[in-house]
Amino acid sequence: MTPEEFRQRGKRVIDWIADYMERVESLPVLSRAEPGEIAAMLPDTPPERPEPWDAILADLDRVVLPGVTHWQSPTFFGYFPANSSPEAILGDLASSGLGVQGMLWLTSPACTEIETRVLDWLADLIGLPEPFTSRSGVGGGVIQGTASEAVLVAMLAARDRMDGNAGLTAYGSTQAHSSVVKAAKIAGVGRERVRLIETDDALAMDPAALARAIDDDRAAGRTPFFVCATLGTTSTGAIDPVEEIGRVLDRPGAARPWLHVDAAWAGAACVCPEHRQMLGGVERADSFNFNPHKWLLTTFDCSALWVRDRGPVLDALSITPEYLRNRASDAGAVIDYRDWQVPLGRRFRALKLWFVIRGLGAEGLREHIRRSISLASDLETRLRADPRFEVPVPRSLALVCFRLRGEDARTERLLERVNASGEAFFTHTRIEDRDRPGETRLVIRAAVGGVWTRAEHIDRAWRALDREAGRASL
Repeated sequence: MTPEEFRQRGKRVIDWIADYMERVESLPVLSRAEPGEIAAMLPDTPPERPEPWDAILADLDRVVLPGVTHWQSPTFFGYFPANSSPEAILGDLASSGLGVQGMLWLTSPACTEIETRVLDWLADLIGLPEPFTSRSGVGGGVIQGTASEAVLVAMLAARDRMDGNAGLTAYGSTQAHSSVVKAAKIAGVGRERVRLIETDDALAMDPAALARAIDDDRAAGRTPFFVCATLGTTSTGAIDPVEEIGRVLDRPGAARPWLHVDAAWAGAACVCPEHRQMLGGVERADSFNFNPHKWLLTTFDCSALWVRDRGPVLDALSITPEYLRNRASDAGAVIDYRDWQVPLGRRFRALKLWFVIRGLGAEGLREHIRRSISLASDLETRLRADPRFEVPVPRSLALVCFRLRGEDARTERLLERVNASGEAFFTHTRIEDRDRPGETRLVIRAAVGGVWTRAEHIDRAWRALDREAGRASL
């Protein structure tokens, strides 16, 4: 393909994407493909000769779209958002066009220096303390692929900071993301050395229970080395008390465990000053992470990780073979982000974040967050006003958890029917039944925050819930 052919064909792809943006809300949100159905549409062997471009483009509609669950649909309320704004798409396109492999500063200075500056911007936008910025000369930020990678990097740094690995023990609440356990397995700590700490009535980690667990482990000769506090748990959006957790870890005695704050979803809300109360005590943390690719309008993958002291991360992850040596790196005059992550190679991911921040401004980012929260509040109000429904935990920012009164089977059927209708897509979780200790209840999660979601889409989702809840057979 020549540059001129690329120009013409590229315009057609952009047109296809723009058309998709316009029609996505008319498509069933959840893919209706059966297992193996998409693969059956593909030949068993690759083509021997180039295929016509028209045929390739046509297969986006014929093959791809039937197998897509439309995360960009304005009535996608499952999981957390995976925003892909036009600004981010264009930034990602520019990154792909440049084809940068940014493992070292030397391999493309712009890839490194724009990332460093944009991560400082983002730290300022959400209100992180100055030590987490590169301006401090000690800390700084880096873009990881996901929050799961971020927690692994933090855990590796925490592990290597300890003298020896005997009896290392990590902690998170019972509501923490499964990536904490996965990181422990990868890091060689082991699943059995992860303590899941009890939560309070708001499903937030109980600092007193954490203190008891740490004391018990130390008394048994184990070494507490890592604690993950969550701001916005996946199930219900619970907010762990970072200040109180930090105080537990700061008690005099043995070596202080590393405190990592996982704000993968909720951290985006901190661009709005009125939501920064959740950051209370964050100055006690060693690392902080949130995903702009969830709620901050930046195409996957883009997970921002900041550390208060980059030293432990570099100590844990730096390896310099001769073929990567260069004058700038040897002099310590530059950042080499290969030393801040597990893989060696890395894309120019900062471009899409740079495009988003510049294209929308802080004002546009705040407006998106506030609109999402307002829409979720509207849905919560409708649910609470309807005697058929209950909202067992308070709304957390733009996440609403609800269920039909009565047996779990009723809520499960409601979820299945609404999702099957194609009018909206929700997911579920289970939470502890306060009236029946040891038992759980099924709840539906509605996570609002899509790029294109507006009031009319909340209306559409509510009509589907109302209709299916009213069916006699339910």
